[in-house]
Amino acid sequence: MSSIIEGYNYDIFISYRQKDNRHDGWVTEFVNNLKGELESTFKEEISVYFDINPHDGLLETHDVDASLKDKLKCLVFIPIISRTYCDPKSFAWEHEFKAFVELVSKDQFGLKVKLPGGNVANRVLPIQIHELDRADSKLCELVLGGVLRGIEFIYKEPGVNRPLRSEEDNPGNNLNKTFYRNQINKVAIAIKEIISGIRKEPIEFDVETKETIPTTVKPVVQEKSIIVLPFENISPDPDQEYFSDGLTEEIITDLSHIRDLLVISRSSAMTFKGAKATIKDITDKVHVRYVLEGSVRKAGNNLRITAQLINALTDAHIWADKYSGTLDDVFDIQEKVSKSIVDALKLKLSSQEKEKIITKPTRNFHLYECYLKAKYEIYIWTKESLDRAVHILQTGLENFGEDALLYATLGEAKFLYYDIGAETGKDILNEVEELAKKALSIEPDIAQGYKLYGLLEMGRGSLVEGFKYMKKAYDSDPNDSGIIMHTAGFYMYLGKPSFAEPLYKKLLEIDPLSAMNFLFEGFHQYFQGSFEKAIEYTQKSLKIDLDNVYGIFWYPIFLAADNQRDVALKLIEQIITDSRISEVFMELILFIKYTLTGMKDLALNTLNVETKNYTWNDPLFSGLMPGYYSLIDEKEEALRYLDHAISRGFINYPFFSHIDPFLENIRGEERFKKLMERVKYEWENFEV
Repeated sequence: MSSIIEGYNYDIFISYRQKDNRHDGWVTEFVNNLKGELESTFKEEISVYFDINPHDGLLETHDVDASLKDKLKCLVFIPIISRTYCDPKSFAWEHEFKAFVELVSKDQFGLKVKLPGGNVANRVLPIQIHELDRADSKLCELVLGGVLRGIEFIYKEPGVNRPLRSEEDNPGNNLNKTFYRNQINKVAIAIKEIISGIRKEPIEFDVETKETIPTTVKPVVQEKSIIVLPFENISPDPDQEYFSDGLTEEIITDLSHIRDLLVISRSSAMTFKGAKATIKDITDKVHVRYVLEGSVRKAGNNLRITAQLINALTDAHIWADKYSGTLDDVFDIQEKVSKSIVDALKLKLSSQEKEKIITKPTRNFHLYECYLKAKYEIYIWTKESLDRAVHILQTGLENFGEDALLYATLGEAKFLYYDIGAETGKDILNEVEELAKKALSIEPDIAQGYKLYGLLEMGRGSLVEGFKYMKKAYDSDPNDSGIIMHTAGFYMYLGKPSFAEPLYKKLLEIDPLSAMNFLFEGFHQYFQGSFEKAIEYTQKSLKIDLDNVYGIFWYPIFLAADNQRDVALKLIEQIITDSRISEVFMELILFIKYTLTGMKDLALNTLNVETKNYTWNDPLFSGLMPGYYSLIDEKEEALRYLDHAISRGFINYPFFSHIDPFLENIRGEERFKKLMERVKYEWENFEV
């Protein structure tokens, strides 16, 4: 039987170890149930290769069946991951699992497939029937080139770790709380998504978020509103991608200075990069009236840029132009494009807005190019990409002289080391301070410099001082989505949700496709005690970006606050195997797991000195740690953290006094009551 796609021999290949089927026929039963589910999922007949008597325990005398290579030519590979599957000596591991990954990594579709909804799936779909040792998980991940993300068929009780059976349709005592029937359905849906991605078919997603979430943007399109789509790089060198992305961002920045124009921010605009979306598809998602699109060709020192403005309601081209010149002309070209849009939309600019548009970001193109390359790396948000950004910026400053924007951007990269837990000591914050000073000494009003000082003071423990600097940054550039987000965050720490509300609303309006913005709205709801809404916004965040590690980390914490501890703990078990989580955050999620389950000794022995220092210095964790220590009856440590959080300016009185569900164990303590008197006074008398 052939595949539904020409050139492939099967749609699905089932790989397993014989010993996992010999005793009770678990794999055979799974395959039969899956075939039935596939019949109700696909219109076509889906072919499944399943050898009832597979090779196992490869010996030197064995010859690999030559036909196996043809059978492996399939769309989806399903390994039944057990305690014995991850064995380099087995036939299934060497000649099926590893062989498939090598084979499809070179075929026309590749190992990873972009799904119709924008996410990415692996053509290897693991079915996990046992909790694995960390070494076995790592072995799988080494072959897959990423985190082991499978669908679990595991029955787990204390001391029990076995496959889930079909007759156990009621989860009962299973800690994983899974239904066999539902898991089979999830497998079929996952297969459909992968095959749809290969065939480039649109599919419908089951939206888990509830209707109580407000719509991302207003349904009525604002008359003066625009999205600048990522300019297409048509340069001979594909490595010039950073330049076309940078040009897009600078035009967005120019236009965002115009008060009467709603401009979709960079992060949402970039979601359309490389997508073949129609104008209608785009405006259905971001609800704007106008679309700017264009291309960039950079060859040597020569530059050619085309741009056109489209009325999304009528699909009419309002204006189009071409600009040619050298790299030294890039700032002039950006200014011309922005002014042309202003003229086309008949916008009246104030003198200050005009000045903002003509202001050059840096002194010369060489510095600007370093800035663009570094920002391209910073947006990746990993330790390795930050290392590259720091190198680019330091080289630029050494070769082309001092520059406020480069110093501020270097400071941002250094602070992100601290923010992601890659470097947590005082030295990194001292470096950030020096860079902020240098940026502001060159350009006293640079918003990025004030923003850097705001983050620095927050990291050092003074939320009130940090708020003052972030407010200066906001006053200097009230349309920068990062500055808006951090300003709203300060209001959250200070217990002033009414001031944060319009900022979060604005964020979701100008940046409606950002996973992080929905997550921060989740925090906003969490600190007001709206735990259900916090969960819903986090689900929305993860629906936009399933690989958002911050969303992955905080989701179970919000669930636990909403009294859904069983679900939270199951998610935490999955997070523990996620190699993308930094060491600091891995220790923290383990610590939270042990506090939620009352395992006091394990909790107290989980955090090393570096992680403890991080929780003490980080403003968010300094205010949340009291609740976790309270859960394990470590009242003195809980009160010590709480005193420290309040002293540094975390004066969200309502959250501490009655919202945080984890503080209940210490609310009767006299010291707690005195702390509440103090924080209430500071909260009521703080002037924003």
